[in-house]
Amino acid sequence: MLDLLFMPEAWAAFLALVTMEIVLGIDNLLFISIVTAKLPEAQQPRARKIGIALALVFRLGLLTIIAWIVGLTANVVDLGLTGPLNDHGEPAFETAFSWRDLILIAGGLFLIWKATSEIHHKVQPDTSDAMFASSRPAAGFAKVIVQIVILDMVFSIDSILTAVGMTEHVPIMVVAVIIAVAVMFFAADPVSNFVNANPTVVMLALAFLLMIGMVLVADGFGVHVPKGYIYAAMAFACFVEFLNILSRRRRARIQRAD
Repeated sequence: MLDLLFMPEAWAAFLALVTMEIVLGIDNLLFISIVTAKLPEAQQPRARKIGIALALVFRLGLLTIIAWIVGLTANVVDLGLTGPLNDHGEPAFETAFSWRDLILIAGGLFLIWKATSEIHHKVQPDTSDAMFASSRPAAGFAKVIVQIVILDMVFSIDSILTAVGMTEHVPIMVVAVIIAVAVMFFAADPVSNFVNANPTVVMLALAFLLMIGMVLVADGFGVHVPKGYIYAAMAFACFVEFLNILSRRRRARIQRAD
């Protein structure tokens, strides 16, 4: 293990992996923030900490059975169908699925359903049923934790498979995962408070979750969308929303001054 400290390629892989794991961790944290917002305010920090702790447990647990995780890429279901061909004469999507594919499809569909239902609650005329309306009955603590567990498992498998694709050194994976989850832990409350305090950010976050769900489903069907495109689009959307927030705050200050 000490030999890794003197290998430049190991450090390069470590930095790249930490960056990717943090980005994936923010996706996970975004979902945790949205779901825990349904709880009474006093219970939200505890639920977020449990969700992040579970994310660490799942990731480290999967690293201990990494050989089995790699085996999840072997096809277990083959529909034997020939789909449409793309411009290169290859099938546009897969009809043979591995356990990883099935898990990503199931998790993506759950995320699409969850984000769509919350967007519906947000935009429907009866605001008393909106996600962040104070009059809406608070969700049960156990129900929220179950939802977090489901998506923690999906994000954890995606995270570990990403790690396997970037390096073969398990110690590097372990340290990168721990750093990423530590960032999630310290960012949890600020991110959640910011999301809850800005209604338009809530809608943007739900749109991100919807997009991530679609990407997971597409990935499960063998249609791989480069993550760089996804996160570049998310970063641009966040920049536009930042300008909107800045504009609203400046207008509010001018109105108060008048």
